[in-house]
Amino acid sequence: MTIRKQFLLHAVLALGGLLMLFPFGWMLLTSFKGVSQMLNDPLAWLPAPWRPRNYPDVFANVPIGRAYWNSMYIAAVTVAATLLTGAMAAYAFARIPFRGSGPLFGLFLATQMVPAQVTIVPLYIMLSEFQMIDSHLALILPAVANPFAVFLLRQFIRAVPVELEEAARIDGASRWTIFWRIILPNISPGLWTLGIIVFLASWNSYFFPLVFLNTPELFTVPLLLDSFNSQRGGIDYGLTAALSAMTVVPMLIAFLVGQRKILNSMASSGLGGR
Repeated sequence: MTIRKQFLLHAVLALGGLLMLFPFGWMLLTSFKGVSQMLNDPLAWLPAPWRPRNYPDVFANVPIGRAYWNSMYIAAVTVAATLLTGAMAAYAFARIPFRGSGPLFGLFLATQMVPAQVTIVPLYIMLSEFQMIDSHLALILPAVANPFAVFLLRQFIRAVPVELEEAARIDGASRWTIFWRIILPNISPGLWTLGIIVFLASWNSYFFPLVFLNTPELFTVPLLLDSFNSQRGGIDYGLTAALSAMTVVPMLIAFLVGQRKILNSMASSGLGGR
């Protein structure tokens, strides 16, 4: 590739990056604007005057701390449970031969093609029978059954040399010991990647909390953001943008910390293409 082509490629990529950052930058600047400016000059790029008190006002008017805690611990429990159950199921499909494993795995993956909205009614009825409606278990348990987690970790486990397991088995290691002391350490990039993906999905989840939660004290961050303006009887764009900026921070940190792990693991698992 010539220097000219490299320059054009980098220029196009830089322009695309700026276009994708534009909404985020607009949101941050809007979070420092007042209501009067948004009504009189909504297309203004810079706040005039700057109104940093929007952020303290969010803490004064919105139970953001409780919502943050709800979203954080739901995401943490969901990540831990998904990693454990997904790794165990992936190990069974990758290393333990049993009759019908191929068709069963294909059927398992086929469930990814079914939209969540299609199964929401039977899921609601089932959770209602177990008296889990309006509880955080209604958000955690359905998210743990993750076919993508099994598929991704199965790809990593298949890349682990079988000779390591055979050597451990000769030394008297049980299947459980092999799983914990050989398989899991060798698929740690996949576990990191899956953990970040599941965390972001749980943090961003809006549809399931909207359906299953009724008590304001149980609301997650996206649900709190949705109910904020309706409770105030109008839209305060500055406060809404400030609240939105605060909800983005955990996702931004998770992505910045794990972006390299995600790209490397996708390539090594065969999901990155050629």
